[in-house]
Amino acid sequence: MEAPEVTAIRANCDNKEYVLKAVSEQGKLLEWASDKLRDDEEVVKTALENDGEAMEFASDRLKDNKELMLLAIKGAPWTACYASETLRADKDVILASVESYGQTLYFASSELRDDYDVVKAAVSNKGIIVKYASLRLRDNEEIAKIAVSQNKVAFHYLSERMKNDEEVKKLIE
Repeated sequence: MEAPEVTAIRANCDNKEYVLKAVSEQGKLLEWASDKLRDDEEVVKTALENDGEAMEFASDRLKDNKELMLLAIKGAPWTACYASETLRADKDVILASVESYGQTLYFASSELRDDYDVVKAAVSNKGIIVKYASLRLRDNEEIAKIAVSQNKVAFHYLSERMKNDEEVKKLIE
């Protein structure tokens, strides 16, 4: 049986006033709004202010909106996975996410996987995510030390040179 609030929003899915009120109380009700309202900036922003996870249900066009994506990430850092390809290459967006959810590095563009600041923030949060960093940064001593200090398993994803580095090896003893 469907929850009453879902039944109600489905019956009013194209009524902007109704949907705005509903998503202001439960952001993820955005899922049952009409396509038109899931593409409405005011409706989506209202939903995200209540629950960043509502980004999953926003239109593709709004998943390319930097302001809205940052709002979603503020409430639920993992929602960067819904970002458009353009925003996956935006340093501000990816940094905002990896600082508290290192796994976002997986969704970052190849350029940002080779960005020192982004990778450092990601591995500081989740060391094992170094496996998605560029080969160049997996060979960086500071990145290697941070990653291994955060999670010893990260050692397996480092360059051979870093695996043979005495200071890095000491961190896994």
